Amino acid sequence: RNFHTLVFRSLKRTHDMFVADHAKAVALDDESHKLKLAVKLKADYSPVLHMPVLKEGKDRMSQYPDGLHDNEAYMQPDDPEYLITGTHAYPSGPGVALTADTKVHRNPSESGIHSLALALPPSQARQESSRTAATVAEIRRGAERAHAQSTALLLLEGGGTRNSNLLRRTPVMPKPQWHPPWKLFRVISGHLGWVRSIAVEPGNQWFVTGSADRTIKIWDLASGKLKLSLTGHISTVRGVAVSSRSPYLFSCGEDKQVKCWDLEYNKVIRHYHGHLSAVYDLDLHPTIDVLMTCSRDATARVWDIRTKANVHTLTGHTNTVATVRCQAAEPQVITGSHDSTIRLWDLIAGKTRATLTNHKKSVRTLVMHPRQYTFASGSADNIKQWMFPDGNFIQNLSGHNAIINTLAVNSDGVLVSGADNGTIHMWDWRTGYNFQRIHAAVQPGSLDSESGIFACVFDHSESRLITAEADKTIKVYKEDETATEESHPVNWKPEILKRKRY
Repeated sequence: RNFHTLVFRSLKRTHDMFVADHAKAVALDDESHKLKLAVKLKADYSPVLHMPVLKEGKDRMSQYPDGLHDNEAYMQPDDPEYLITGTHAYPSGPGVALTADTKVHRNPSESGIHSLALALPPSQARQESSRTAATVAEIRRGAERAHAQSTALLLLEGGGTRNSNLLRRTPVMPKPQWHPPWKLFRVISGHLGWVRSIAVEPGNQWFVTGSADRTIKIWDLASGKLKLSLTGHISTVRGVAVSSRSPYLFSCGEDKQVKCWDLEYNKVIRHYHGHLSAVYDLDLHPTIDVLMTCSRDATARVWDIRTKANVHTLTGHTNTVATVRCQAAEPQVITGSHDSTIRLWDLIAGKTRATLTNHKKSVRTLVMHPRQYTFASGSADNIKQWMFPDGNFIQNLSGHNAIINTLAVNSDGVLVSGADNGTIHMWDWRTGYNFQRIHAAVQPGSLDSESGIFACVFDHSESRLITAEADKTIKVYKEDETATEESHPVNWKPEILKRKRY
């Protein structure tokens, strides 16, 4: 205890000894000041320090001493007839020659300060003297204030280049386009298990569903009546697709099988063998006879439809590949996986061309905009929009706080997301504004927990939305034709954009 007391006393004595000198300027040495000033002048301002201007009839020349002997020699022009043009702080006007009094600008000495203070009126002298003897606390406060100001400036300037207007306007979400609300139009029953997949045929006359009851059913789109049931899978049918180039229907399921059905004979005509585990999704290439499938074995496979050959096995994902999409432009194949990444593939080389790692949870669904060169991905953390071809991030669509199983988008810019808890959210594609939320009642006799939405798709007229649900039903929605912008206004507030960079 005594030792600590001595130490603190010593510190206090030291502090008291030097605290009075904190605010005093260090005495300047004239020689060192001259040398420092000369070095600084030559190093920083030598090209423009003295720009001599010839009087009429004389040649222009500029000579500088090689050495830094002293300040006077450095700053004295060789010819007295040269004129100095505004290059020295003293005098400031152009065309005025330096004199012995003005050629060096020195800081005032201590004696000069004291004589100036004596010449001032008493009240002002007292004020000036108190101003020079700043306390340690004031110095600290000044330093903290300066640090806070510099931090604020850095924060303001963090988003872009420095400019005079530091307080820039925060970007505001533009007003979304008005979309009429959607309402439930029809409920179709017939499956005995969860309805896992949907596809609409190119002629827009019928649509096909795959279910956990191991059947594939074909329904009339206009009336909702059952046209045909196809059996052959021995486990849940997870994906269906109808070809626009031939009368073929493709299906895949948890039985590891990928089948091609000839709809003229309603029979399986081809099997595509190769996947080592459940096949979760498939898609047809729009312009060439190629089929893409993805599986729980963490691969996606490219098949030649006619020869059944496995053209490529796309490896790189480290977990279940849950969704695959094709397009005619590059990149022609896009996959989403439970490893929370999206991969864009080079179809010719069979290799990854880009990996998008922004999602934090499993990516279960992808959808491509029918008119723009963009796509969206759905996950439990967010819906994200991306730009082709490199997968540049556009924006987050936040608010659908559930496991998103399916996405669909139409040409009007209506994005639909369906989730595990039975909710459907409608979004404006351009602005990301959530303009409608739907939670339809489950089929009588089903549990409330059986309200998940596994798949949704717009028909080709884009006037109907078809959903596949966990209560074993297929629900059809259509736009409310009686709705107007006055009766259903957009409850939009110009929110500040919160677009994350990941």
